[in-house]
Order: sequence, then structure tokens, then C-alpha cells
Amino acid sequence: MAATATTSTEKGRRIVGTERQTLAKDLVKRYTNGESIRALAASTGRSYGFVHRVLTESGVQLRQRGGARRRKKA
Repeated sequence: MAATATTSTEKGRRIVGTERQTLAKDLVKRYTNGESIRALAASTGRSYGFVHRVLTESGVQLRQRGGARRRKKA
């Protein structure tokens, strides 16, 4: 079910209960691995505000503006 949680969902449909918890876990994992909120929103078909809200409800410490610091390739 985790694989389907990140696919585009019907726009405007409420996501609640178990489906929301599953989506939240996946978004938290991807965000902490460096993906941006905008990238997460685009890949799930949800708005920036929805993804932001789900992450904050999950207790994630959001990064400052500008995203993760980039490392130079060795």
C-alpha cells in the first residue's frame, strides 16, 4: 500500500484515517531523505499546503528556506 500512497491521487479528495497515516509516513521518510515539499506535492498530486500540513502534524522539523545544503561531488 505504501507504493500507491505516493502516486497521484484524485484532486480534492479527502485523505483521512489509515490512508492519511500511510501517506504521512511515506512523506516524512522522503522529506527527511532530502526531497523538497514542492517535489513531494508534485509527485502525490496534492498541494504544497497539504504536504506542509501533513509533515507538521507528523512532528517533522522543517528545513529552513533554501533546502538542504548541497555537497560537492568528489
